[in-house]
Amino acid sequence: MDEVVVDEVVVFERHRAYLRGLAYRMTGSLADAEDVVQEAYLRWQNADTSSVNEPRAFLATLVTRLCLDHLKSARVRRETYVGPWLPEPVLEVGELTAEAVSELAQDLSVALMLALERLSPVERAAFLLHDVFDYDHPQVAEMLGKSPAACRKLAERARVHVRESRVRTQPSEAECSRVIEAFLVAVVRGDASALGEMLVADAVLYSDGGGRVTSALKPILGRDHIVRFILGVAAKTPFGVTPKVAKVNGMPGLLLFQAGKLVQTIAFEVQAHGLTAIYSVRNPDKLELQAKATH
Repeated sequence: MDEVVVDEVVVFERHRAYLRGLAYRMTGSLADAEDVVQEAYLRWQNADTSSVNEPRAFLATLVTRLCLDHLKSARVRRETYVGPWLPEPVLEVGELTAEAVSELAQDLSVALMLALERLSPVERAAFLLHDVFDYDHPQVAEMLGKSPAACRKLAERARVHVRESRVRTQPSEAECSRVIEAFLVAVVRGDASALGEMLVADAVLYSDGGGRVTSALKPILGRDHIVRFILGVAAKTPFGVTPKVAKVNGMPGLLLFQAGKLVQTIAFEVQAHGLTAIYSVRNPDKLELQAKATH
């Protein structure tokens, strides 16, 4: 292999995890992030990189623009998506590090991902590049082909929406473990009272089956409705489903296996006053990469 080509490969691989982290935050999909990063790799190989002084910034620009193109078609698909849409679950948050000092650098919570989903694509890009990946406004402007003032406004507007959606407090590991254990016990016993005590009155449950498997077609609102739904599903669940405690998008969660295969992930939003949200992903397309990793 030509020495120049080898050097280009080495440079790109040095930044691959960083680029995957950016692409996942932009698209909400690990599979799409992989596709975008691979396309960026092909373009990097075919580009004249002799004048590139900052490869990471150059590649981040390339990935961002590819993601913006991708989101145009993704938004059309989301309009016809069956039931609630949730991001593809991530089990190893560290593999998608932003390598920044901001409080958002390691945050891949479902609440944040859903907040990003509600932004326009260019707002999402401006916010992520500035607030998560530490590029200043002039750099973001160059990456997006807009003025620094415009990028500042885009990021500020996005920041307001994100702040409204993010979880304010983070429970301790011990509290998370206690909640997960109590949840499992209540579900196995069919204990509606115990399960209800864990949930706040206005809790919400999202179930993403994508039309591929059975799931709730709308978010389930309120403690009583959630309890009935969970226990109803548990009563119909076939024997042989094995739960495993895990972090899902950095949140306390469960992985459900059937015949050794991952069939569902559940992430819990735990606050001091109880469970405020439950995010369940059952769409096999969204579990494919993690199913391979956990098999």
